[in-house]
Amino acid sequence: MQESENQKPRMMWLKRLGWAGFLFFLIKGLIWLAVIYFGFELFG
Repeated sequence: MQESENQKPRMMWLKRLGWAGFLFFLIKGLIWLAVIYFGFELFG
């Protein structure tokens, strides 16, 4: 029972890190798509 009590905060932080990583790469990808699209619009 002691181990499961220690795992809860760890799992919570892993979930937070997972969501933060997911959102970071999602936003980064969208920014790259916008940069490429507007680059072709302006210079292509």
